[in-house]
Amino acid sequence: MPSVGRFLRRMQQRIDQQGWAILTIPANDNQHTALTYTIGLTALQCPELLIAGTDPAVSQHLLNELARRVVQRAERLSAGQRINDLLDGSDAILVEGPATGALRPAAAYVRYGQDCVGLLQVVWPDTQGRFPWEPCCTLSPQAQPLIGRP
Repeated sequence: MPSVGRFLRRMQQRIDQQGWAILTIPANDNQHTALTYTIGLTALQCPELLIAGTDPAVSQHLLNELARRVVQRAERLSAGQRINDLLDGSDAILVEGPATGALRPAAAYVRYGQDCVGLLQVVWPDTQGRFPWEPCCTLSPQAQPLIGRP
């Protein structure tokens, strides 16, 4: 098992190379839903991004794409923003809110301090294009816990 120091050095190297790092906390007995989030966007006065409940490889790809837009294109992402070119065949919506027990970007908090880290969650729809706060959405609350609503 890697040491915390080695993990932090690798994270710092990744942030130095590209401007952000991605961390995934897999689903397990304590973390019922996989959580993936960015570390590094706070240094650009931007919120860190997180996504819950998707396959870790997919989550990492999606967050890398959004972080690339922020770092390389200076795009500003905001709460309530609908993103129509991220998911195949459907939109994603960004929601803002505080961390919850299941959705807590601990490494970002350690790096920057909890009071300095803003959060935007990438929320994905069910197979019919309905979001968790919409009527008839087929996703259970456990499938994609939320930090907020638009």
